[in-house]
Amino acid sequence: MTYDPLSERLLLDWFVSLEAPDGFRAELIEGACVLTPPPDGWHEHCLSALLRQTHLRSRTAVHVSGNKGLRLAGAAGCPDDHVIPDATLTPAHLRPFRGAAPWMPGTGVAMVTEVTGPAHGTDRETKPRCYARGGIPLYLLVDREASSVTLFSDPVRDQYRDRRTRPLGKPLCLPEPFAFDLDTADFL
Repeated sequence: MTYDPLSERLLLDWFVSLEAPDGFRAELIEGACVLTPPPDGWHEHCLSALLRQTHLRSRTAVHVSGNKGLRLAGAAGCPDDHVIPDATLTPAHLRPFRGAAPWMPGTGVAMVTEVTGPAHGTDRETKPRCYARGGIPLYLLVDREASSVTLFSDPVRDQYRDRRTRPLGKPLCLPEPFAFDLDTADFL
């Protein structure tokens, strides 16, 4: 596909003005618009357990935003990615959410989290590339279908060089700034 700045501008203008149906999330990922339906209870249970542990056990105080829009570098020939992680975590002292635009850059983000839902292929395959391209240091994927949790780290270009997967029920060590063992039994 030939790069066309006018088409890119039209796509971005259309996307930013898009009004998703109530409860749905609209994301622009590698040039494709992805609509995600509202999460189910198990999804929210996993997310809540993760956030509770992060607030109680993290070595560094964190701020968390659920469904915060991030504008990250796009794939070659594509406009910037506009992604909405299930949770975006930052060291509290950075205060990046204060005054942030609806689509903020990934600067200061320590970790993003996704809990798989209907678009689990996006969470497993496409979003790791997006988050790595955006320089997000850590991507935590709670994969309910595979009964596992994966921590992606050390981003370079459009991939993470390190990936650690543990079955649900086994602890997963989260590095600095969190520095604690995540109890994944809470996700069961």
